[in-house]
Amino acid sequence: MRIKICRKESKESVYWLRLIVETNDTVYEKEGKRLFQEATELKKIFSAILLKS
Repeated sequence: MRIKICRKESKESVYWLRLIVETNDTVYEKEGKRLFQEATELKKIFSAILLKS
């Protein structure tokens, strides 16, 4: 159950970070892309854990 919540939260983070990267100036682009990548990796990890358990 907690893994589902973690996955949901990471999916939401990916969504908001994508919006930040796409709608702001280049000032936030580099940091936003790094955080977006990290959130995407976490989402994949939580999805894999959920599938295997």
